[in-house]
Amino acid sequence: MKLTIERTALLKALGHVQSVVERRNTIPILSNVLLTAEREQLGFSATDLDMEIIDQGVAQVDVPGQITAPAHTLYEIVRKLPEGADVSLSFTGDDPRLQVQAGRSKFNLPVLPAGDFPVMSSDGLSTRIPVDANDLARLIDKTRFAISTEETRYYLNGLYVHTVVENGQPMLRCVATDGHRLALAEMPAPEGAAGQPGVIIPRKTINEVRRLLDDAGETVDFQVSAQKVRFEFGQAAALTSKVIDGSFPDYMRVIPRDNAKIMLVDNTLFAQAVDRVATISAEKSRSVKMAVEPGRMTLTVRNMEAGQGVEELEIDYDGDSFEIGFNARYLLDVTGQIGGEIAEFRFADPASPTLVLDPTDAGVKYVLMPLRV
Repeated sequence: MKLTIERTALLKALGHVQSVVERRNTIPILSNVLLTAEREQLGFSATDLDMEIIDQGVAQVDVPGQITAPAHTLYEIVRKLPEGADVSLSFTGDDPRLQVQAGRSKFNLPVLPAGDFPVMSSDGLSTRIPVDANDLARLIDKTRFAISTEETRYYLNGLYVHTVVENGQPMLRCVATDGHRLALAEMPAPEGAAGQPGVIIPRKTINEVRRLLDDAGETVDFQVSAQKVRFEFGQAAALTSKVIDGSFPDYMRVIPRDNAKIMLVDNTLFAQAVDRVATISAEKSRSVKMAVEPGRMTLTVRNMEAGQGVEELEIDYDGDSFEIGFNARYLLDVTGQIGGEIAEFRFADPASPTLVLDPTDAGVKYVLMPLRV
């Protein structure tokens, strides 16, 4: 194998694929990226056996061929080469190493046979469903913070992507929950999405998809089956991943329907106030008490060792006074997703779930479970 490729194209493609590679691997081949040189292009593939990312870049191929090389090492070498450099990659049977050369820089990297590299099949996937890249990014951004990190409840360790029919309109909906909070975002379902199986896409896959969206074109092609999903980003990059084998809980039972106490608050001022009073909270619970009364809210945090913090805020509320507690970090996660100036809170009572809405985006809902204060 022998080829020359421009540094920018090489770095971009390696950047897309190398992040799937785990730093510590018990299977040596999984630390490598598969390089395939053919027909004026260099193909890249990396996998952790649950997810595979492929990409390609334009190259001048003198001798076609395939080989695998250490993904992170190759990426770091290319990243540190001067901008605009032409990078030469060559591998011959005489030297059991991949030679990387650019100008006066020369590196030799250990290789493993391309034949040993695992390839993920895409059998059984649905026809391509085109999704607007910005809409998909919005669905992910509005929900992924609520994905659980608790490994024992593995079926919550991903984003539940499915279609529903609301008022006769099919909607593509994403839901995440960790049992303490829930995030829901939806958009009109793209053509072909209705009737597809609902899948739980793992957290790592969701994060990689979101990263690849930054370099995607206007639309992303989405394919789904009961076991796998595949995202195609333009002509080159694609991600295939297994989905979580489990049943997502009936989240609709958790979303309050008739919370009658409605409070409107300036989102930025509220987030800043929560952040300030939470400074002295005990790290574990980070509990903030909200005392809500007509026209005013008082935020209080008490810590036996660090003292007390109190903030007052003006609010738009004219119901009965009450007190309720929340985890400060959860409040800040939700306020960080509100796109407009105002956050709308809908309360029932201090022991029941609270609904948080964004008046500027009807397609999102957040649910917070209260804490005892």
